[in-house]
Amino acid sequence: MASFDESSVEFQRKILENAGIGEETYMPEVMHRVPLRVTMAAAREETEQVMFGALHTLFANTSIKPNDIGILVVNCSLFNPTPSLSASIVNKFKLRGNIKSFNLGGMGCSAGLIAVDLAKDLLQVHGRTYAVVVSTENITYNGYTGNNKSMLLPNCLFRVGGAAILLSNKSSDRSRAKYKLKHIVRTHCGSDDKAYHCVYQKQDDAGLVGVSLSKELMIVATKALKTNISTLGPLVLPMSEQILFFVKFAAKKFFKAKVKPYIPDFKLAFDHFCIHAGGRAVIDELEKNLQLTPLHIEPSRMTLHRFGNTSSSSIWYELGYIEAKGRMRKGHRVWQIGFGSGFKCNSAVWQALRNVKASNESAWDDCIDRYPVNLEQVRGTTNL
Repeated sequence: MASFDESSVEFQRKILENAGIGEETYMPEVMHRVPLRVTMAAAREETEQVMFGALHTLFANTSIKPNDIGILVVNCSLFNPTPSLSASIVNKFKLRGNIKSFNLGGMGCSAGLIAVDLAKDLLQVHGRTYAVVVSTENITYNGYTGNNKSMLLPNCLFRVGGAAILLSNKSSDRSRAKYKLKHIVRTHCGSDDKAYHCVYQKQDDAGLVGVSLSKELMIVATKALKTNISTLGPLVLPMSEQILFFVKFAAKKFFKAKVKPYIPDFKLAFDHFCIHAGGRAVIDELEKNLQLTPLHIEPSRMTLHRFGNTSSSSIWYELGYIEAKGRMRKGHRVWQIGFGSGFKCNSAVWQALRNVKASNESAWDDCIDRYPVNLEQVRGTTNL
């Protein structure tokens, strides 16, 4: 196993100092051992702790019995053992034999919304049942120990985390449900070579496997977002914003006018924003492009600080932050935005059916009173 040279250590130190990630994020047990010994057993243990813990809490909070679950969708991009992670959940909770079980791999940080979309489609054809979506990523099996700078970035950003989400198609559950799923819009840019390769798992020159993040990642992500919102906009924006967008678009396309593309004001459509906490650069770029306020972007920044990049589950930590702060009121609409390898940009729109409080044993239970933190002060202290 290779080890970091001095320049790689310094590179990671600088990234960590400026990534917006705090000192309480979670790394798996194996990462605290010297020498590092990565095993399949340790990787299974990490993922099962996260998934089983999230599901125990979900069942306790909803009073749903495991045998009531008719559909199970699990997404984990980089760790796909045999038997599958979905099979491990079936075994642990003794789920019924006719369950519709799916395991999604290799789909990156946006896979959580893909899993929700799949569960939604299945609920439309299977009557009166429950679907559970489990979103996580594995750190133990995917740490990179080489010296390729583009492949060192994930070491600095990704942390242990996961979420379990319960969906129902039973009309009787409306009175106790938190949210109604209004829209899911998925954008896949994989036909473009630059987009396809910008987040890419590969071997370096020494044969060590890692995930490479291209310098063009933010350009690709911005382009994917623009495509996604061109579909989402007409579904959620007020007519006044749609007219302004069309007039600018027509002037530029048909009359060759030299006008800047009109960026719709999505603050008129949504009360809350959950932007994938992929890194500070991702959040900064969307704050600028969508013209959001610091309050709108707070759930994403605080999730990145407290939990790091937990891949596809980060948008659920952000929703939990909004709930823990007591900001989610009946009728509010929230926009979840996920980015992932492929390259994909996916959106989900939810509407609160009641004033939503934090769930019991929320991830924010032990720390919400300390947030938000001043990230500039944190960075200043770290750099001393």
